[in-house]
Amino acid sequence: MNQPRTNIFFGKLLSWLYFFLMSKFFKLNLLILYVTFLCTSCLKQAAVKSFKTNKQNAPYDVIIVPGFPFEDSVWHDVMKIRIYWSEYLYEKGYVHNIIYSGGAVHSPYVESEIMKKYGIALGIPAEHIFTESMAKHSTENLYYSYKLAKLQGFEKIALATDPYQNAMLKGFARRKDLDVDFIPIVFDTLAQINKIDPPIDPAFAYVENFVALSEKKGFFKRMKGTLGFNVDPNLYNVESPAIIPKLGVE
Repeated sequence: MNQPRTNIFFGKLLSWLYFFLMSKFFKLNLLILYVTFLCTSCLKQAAVKSFKTNKQNAPYDVIIVPGFPFEDSVWHDVMKIRIYWSEYLYEKGYVHNIIYSGGAVHSPYVESEIMKKYGIALGIPAEHIFTESMAKHSTENLYYSYKLAKLQGFEKIALATDPYQNAMLKGFARRKDLDVDFIPIVFDTLAQINKIDPPIDPAFAYVENFVALSEKKGFFKRMKGTLGFNVDPNLYNVESPAIIPKLGVE
């Protein structure tokens, strides 16, 4: 006899609870979006400041440009903006040489070799492009490329990447005492560049029997590498020539 009233009560209770939870989640999502926007804005402003400050030290002997996975047919937007920024820095005379860094990590294509191909397609002379293909993490991109640069006799070295990766690698550079400047991407400047997608044949950079890093190592081991605790100090060491990888220079 009281069943309908009971059902109505529980229906209202569930509706109220749903509305309450959704309101909380909505507020939380708004907070996350706001914090993300704030952080992004701060990083972009910091990038502009860093570029304005460090371009006064130009020209650099070489810049280091970390890689990004290449999937079969076309470059990812992240790879694209990093290469275009390196081309901009070269064209403007801020840098004399470029090191693209990255092995076949998440896809069967050697990132640095793909990037070099695109760099050449954009007009950067091949003799001014070096590749480093041992790095599996962004910290290794910086560390190994820095050692490669020193091995080549370069003194003035800078990292040129997006503001997000730039911010992450600053602390690592300090921890490893790397004498490197930071000239991150300025998106307002990059937006003024007319961009194309030059066709390349990626077959030359394909690795047979490839196994992705995520299948070879667990999450915590990969995280350790991301944080820079897997770097091998013997790579690109002039005192250990037997383990200096072949340089990707034409």
